[in-house]
Amino acid sequence: MSSTPVNPVTVPLSLFSPKHFLLTVVDGVATVTLNRPERKNPLTFESYRELGNFFKACAFDDEVKTIVVTGAGGNFSSGGDVFEIIGPLVEMDTKGLTAFTRMTGDLVKAMRACPQPIVAAVEGICAGAGAIIAMASDMRIAATGAKVGFLFNKVGLAGCDMGACAILPRIIGQSRASELLYTGRFMTADEGERWGFFSRIVAPEHVLAQARLLAKQIAEGPTFANTMTKRMLAMEWAMSVEEAIEAEAVAQALCMTTEDFARAFHAFANKVRPAFQGN
Repeated sequence: MSSTPVNPVTVPLSLFSPKHFLLTVVDGVATVTLNRPERKNPLTFESYRELGNFFKACAFDDEVKTIVVTGAGGNFSSGGDVFEIIGPLVEMDTKGLTAFTRMTGDLVKAMRACPQPIVAAVEGICAGAGAIIAMASDMRIAATGAKVGFLFNKVGLAGCDMGACAILPRIIGQSRASELLYTGRFMTADEGERWGFFSRIVAPEHVLAQARLLAKQIAEGPTFANTMTKRMLAMEWAMSVEEAIEAEAVAQALCMTTEDFARAFHAFANKVRPAFQGN
């Protein structure tokens, strides 16, 4: 793998200038834009690392409430760069390959572990690792004509990449996930909406605005409670129903200790909209 130094992530994130993607922070919403539009925004060794470090740093910035991930130039991402990643991988030994696959998996772990809900705005081609980034997001909005492909089978690899065999069936079901992972075919936006991968489909010119609107609506809510919801949605995969009910009882009791809970009550009593402050 490349030995290029990792760009250190600055907190607050509004001051961070990434080298391998674009970043803006407005009204508590961070927008990450994969920005190699001339090649449909492929990922490189360096962009994998920087994205992973960014999502890890999100846990330390209370000003960022939600995150939007999108791509420039009418496409989300074509996945790993054929010449900058796939080519070098062919020459690596097992140790180097394992280091790479663990690094890519770390990106998914970081996305799932970061406290902020993530909304993917998917337009055009969303393939390979790009499809994984969309899958690892908490919510997904599609543009008309978007196509999602888990293409690992097409390059002689297994569908079990970056958590796909664990996460994708939980979103769209075992049989549909199996079909996509065994064949590598593209899932259309219409299929993705029917199967539950996408929340909704909008016109391409509206997809980023709609994703940001959803992210802003969530950002205006109770931050601690939203973080707890994300955490429990992940943790309860490995719990029995009884364990989940008990865990939610404890989590909800913690939320009831926050000032936002009191603010909501007083706002309701006074027939006004609560102004949550995240504490």
